[in-house]
Amino acid sequence: MNHLISFEALPWIEPAACIRYKLYKNGRQQIRLAEFSDGFMEPDWCRKGHAGYVLQGSFANDYNGKLECYKTGDSFFIPSGEEHKHKVIMARGEKVLVLLFEVLD
Repeated sequence: MNHLISFEALPWIEPAACIRYKLYKNGRQQIRLAEFSDGFMEPDWCRKGHAGYVLQGSFANDYNGKLECYKTGDSFFIPSGEEHKHKVIMARGEKVLVLLFEVLD
């Protein structure tokens, strides 16, 4: 097994407007190189856990009314569950590239 992940070789997946990602998955773990851009709106609260690192740009997460802002170089850890539900908020004209580490249910 090669332990190097080549995101350059992976295709972009575009599940909705203003979001795309490249996915590496192994068993119950996955890493996503995700790009969110101005206009992205989550249809519902995300209750999944994520750990991440902001590679470029900035964004905010709405944690049930409390906003936290993240910028290039920031790391974050969001536990899964109702008490940590969140939605990404993108500023007008902004784009962000994040590396997300996730464990699948």
